[in-house]
Amino acid sequence: MRGRISLTLAACLAIAPAGAALADQDGWHSATSLIGEPKYPEGFRHYDYVNPDAPKGGTLNQVAVGTFDSFNPFIVRGAVAAGLGPTGGYLYDSLMDQSTDQPGTSYGLIAEAVRHPADFSSATIRLNPAARWHDGQPITPDDVVWTFDVLKGSSPFWKQYYNHVEKAERTGDGEVTFTFDQAGNRELPNIIGDMPVLPKHWWEGTSPNGRKRDITQPILEPPLGSGPYRIASFEGGRTIVWERVPDYWGAEQPTRRGRYNYDRIRFTYFRSADAIWEAFKKGGLYDFRVENRAQRWAQGYDFPAFQRGQVKKQAFTQESVQPMQAFVMNTRREQFRDPKVRRALSLVFDFESMNRTLFYGLYKRTNSYFEGSELASSGLPEGRELEILESVRDLVPPEVFTEPFTLPVYEKPGDDRKYLREAARLLQEAGWVPRGGRLVNEQTGQAMAIQFLGNDPTSERVMLPFVNALRRLGIDAGIRIVDSAQYQAMTDNFDYDVITDIFAQSLSPGNEQRDFWSSQAADQPGSRNSAGIKDEAVDKLIDRVIFAKDRDELVAATRALDRVLLWNFYAVPQWHNPEVWIAYWTKFGIPEKQPAYAGVDTFSWWIETDRERTLEPQQ
Repeated sequence: MRGRISLTLAACLAIAPAGAALADQDGWHSATSLIGEPKYPEGFRHYDYVNPDAPKGGTLNQVAVGTFDSFNPFIVRGAVAAGLGPTGGYLYDSLMDQSTDQPGTSYGLIAEAVRHPADFSSATIRLNPAARWHDGQPITPDDVVWTFDVLKGSSPFWKQYYNHVEKAERTGDGEVTFTFDQAGNRELPNIIGDMPVLPKHWWEGTSPNGRKRDITQPILEPPLGSGPYRIASFEGGRTIVWERVPDYWGAEQPTRRGRYNYDRIRFTYFRSADAIWEAFKKGGLYDFRVENRAQRWAQGYDFPAFQRGQVKKQAFTQESVQPMQAFVMNTRREQFRDPKVRRALSLVFDFESMNRTLFYGLYKRTNSYFEGSELASSGLPEGRELEILESVRDLVPPEVFTEPFTLPVYEKPGDDRKYLREAARLLQEAGWVPRGGRLVNEQTGQAMAIQFLGNDPTSERVMLPFVNALRRLGIDAGIRIVDSAQYQAMTDNFDYDVITDIFAQSLSPGNEQRDFWSSQAADQPGSRNSAGIKDEAVDKLIDRVIFAKDRDELVAATRALDRVLLWNFYAVPQWHNPEVWIAYWTKFGIPEKQPAYAGVDTFSWWIETDRERTLEPQQ
């Protein structure tokens, strides 16, 4: 799941494992890339956008919504503390480090090099002998093997991500070999590097109270890590403070130099987004925010600190695949199983009016699961894409071959009535008819009811126009807002009708597509298949993406997958922002250049401690 910048096809070899400059005579590569050549040569000192001499110090204040009760991010149970995540967050280093300024590229970290045979049937990593845990013990092949076994056994995310990795075993001094279940998956040698490594000796030990630790359970004992930060203190469910590890083994590694400059990162938990906004305006608890509300970006920054110049806002250009944000219909629910129903519901979503009245015209409609990239389908299928789709012709909607996919556009008076009529026609064809002011199933008499689930009261403003349009069809549509912990539990167990979900993609899609769309993931609690997709054609197309032989085939297979997902109407696409909006208190030093691929790298920032002292919280 990598890559963002579109390149010419001639440069886009499926896995150019670093080129001759980065490979030694034994085939070891210090970098891997799924798209072209790595930007930096072997032995590079640091990313070209960072300040390698950035000062260390100060406290970065951040916020989180809800609460937490676990420091174990690798299981479904528990609300995980801020600063952790499925890939380890601040605490755990990974085998290799994904590049921040080039798509589909990783550089050595815990693994200083990787090699693989020509048929991609396995990959071997060689550990960096300098890699250490925070207790000073070396990171060993046993840690890597144990981690692989644990993640595949406990984490739905990693189980899907490494679905084709059969085993990991120590095969030499400081070496681990990962064996794949079949050859030809060009992504696997690269994504092996994404694996965080966990300390076997710590997790198999006992806590200070003498209790044996269990990696399969939530934990509130700060774990041992290897990354740039460790947990310094916490107050259960309310605050967590991370401190920079002063003797962090990787501080001078090329991808880390000039980054991770904050001495402390403090997260304070709030119950609502409104409270978080008030905390930002006041200062002292929330130092920068990625703004995701157009109305606020356009009109909300008029508070005293902004007027005094103590808060600034800046838009960063991002050269990336735009994420698919959408209303996702849970096809595990009876009312969404017919694609005609799903198509009908998508027709009554009026983006243009919402963009005009709520978003100040700042957003763009999302029309693809790979928006803004060469992977997005368009027009009618042709060439290699058409050949791939022919292999599943009998399994996909016929419109895939005959009609370009388009979403409704509300641009002139009367469009709302036009689309409502078309939606009503499709619903009637699916067996739903108006009766007594309600839409009911003509066979069972059951009324259609749809509940939109959210965890933020402010989301009601973007749900309500769609809900009102559905009510005009006679649908009993409503909104339910729950707290973050309940929302997490309900979504992990697929207990909802409709949610808003976001599917982040890249220019080098691969194994993560199984977690998003595969039949295997549909019944796996905690998976990303929020729509509950169980479709033979989708499963076949996912395999075509994963086992693409070259870049041309990968692009064609991804377009085919995109087209089939769209024509099945599993989700109602919403909108995207081609920029990253960040507002910040002026305590930061910021490099003049930021990575175009990521848009912004806030870990390349640093705190001007003299300036920090002048920014007192405002009443």
